[in-house]
Amino acid sequence: MSSNTHAISSVETSAIRKATWRLAPFLGLMFFINFLDRTAISFAGPHGLTKDLGLTATQFGFAAGIFFIGYILLEIPSNLALHKFGGRRWLARIMVTWGIVSLLFTWVSGVTELYVLRFLLGIAEAGFFPGAILYLSTWVPSRHRANILALFYIAQPMTTVIGAPLASSLIQAHGFFGLEGWRIMFFGVSIPAVLVGIVTWFYLPDSPRDAKWLSAEEKAWLTGELAREDSTKREPHNGSIGAALSSGRVWMLALIYFGMIYGLYALAFFLPTIVSGFEAKFATKFTVFQAGLVIAVPYLPAAIALYLWSRDATKRGVRAWHIGIPALVGAVSIPLALYMPSPETTVACITVTACAIFAALPNFWSLPGRFLSGAAAAAGIALINTIGNVAGFAAPYVTGAVKDYTGLYQAPMIIVGAFMLLSAVLAFLVGREIRKSGEASQAYAALKP
Repeated sequence: MSSNTHAISSVETSAIRKATWRLAPFLGLMFFINFLDRTAISFAGPHGLTKDLGLTATQFGFAAGIFFIGYILLEIPSNLALHKFGGRRWLARIMVTWGIVSLLFTWVSGVTELYVLRFLLGIAEAGFFPGAILYLSTWVPSRHRANILALFYIAQPMTTVIGAPLASSLIQAHGFFGLEGWRIMFFGVSIPAVLVGIVTWFYLPDSPRDAKWLSAEEKAWLTGELAREDSTKREPHNGSIGAALSSGRVWMLALIYFGMIYGLYALAFFLPTIVSGFEAKFATKFTVFQAGLVIAVPYLPAAIALYLWSRDATKRGVRAWHIGIPALVGAVSIPLALYMPSPETTVACITVTACAIFAALPNFWSLPGRFLSGAAAAAGIALINTIGNVAGFAAPYVTGAVKDYTGLYQAPMIIVGAFMLLSAVLAFLVGREIRKSGEASQAYAALKP
């Protein structure tokens, strides 16, 4: 009996280790390129794009946000297509398409073209993030999911740690090929999407059965364990698309995600502009590259916080406070940042906000796949991400509009704090309701304050 247990444990360990390190870093690279292309406009804005195209803060915010309208329209259909055609084909198609659209920003000449291209970029990228979440969720059992998702999600803060200096370096190549620096930056960050998209077609297996790097025993263990887990999920209609889209549980998670994404994108799209305003506010002047380094500062601690917080969640099981406490911290720190008396204290507060947002997000995404399966998982995860991406449109647009109206960023950052506070409150309410209901679903039995 003991030797059999040891054999099973050894197969599990090796199968999870191989799946994690073969898939998470590569999906993380894809996510890195995805988020860099999506937010490249934030680096271009204060370094020539806004001036050259004559944009107001409201127009810039709308251009940043209209991406999410295109994204939202096709997100659920795209995720269902991934479920039908397989992750390898569909994720490769998404990457190549968005790389081509992103490349066209190199030659944008007016505000209307900017709006159109941002909208098309959203359509091209639709389904990538929930598709990647769904894909990884079909490879490992729920008890290992927080860890693999954390390794994937760490690419997002690292996008700014590496991407901000990279984008700044490309912007400083002003005049190369007769192009403005911000145009060179768009060109430079777009090409990798096309190249990695082509590699994806050949690199990613669709399922454990197709993975040549797994032994027969590892394939059998993963396939059997995932099938057993699906059969024990307690949601009455975990395989029904309609039930997933009408589930109160799914919609509650979607609202929690909305508040966190509102904070994420308000920070992502306007932090470079806020940093560029340090000269007027604090008489502190940075070069383009120095500003890129300052923008990167909050995200390295955020990556570390993401990893450590997710390790704790993996050890204990995801609980309400793994989501609620970071959201509460972010709700306080982000509006407080703009009342700080120096650049250093402002960046310190923004760092706390970034740590809070990224600590919560991967743990949040470990939940839906534990009570939804099959096409319902594809639809439910896409719906949650769709509602979050409504915040992706609203955050930059509202932030820009309120800044234009008030002349300051304090009021829009208070709005950001309010939405993150909503996420914190809802996370603890969900935990309390699940504790009262006493349901045996693995995800929600663990989610208790």
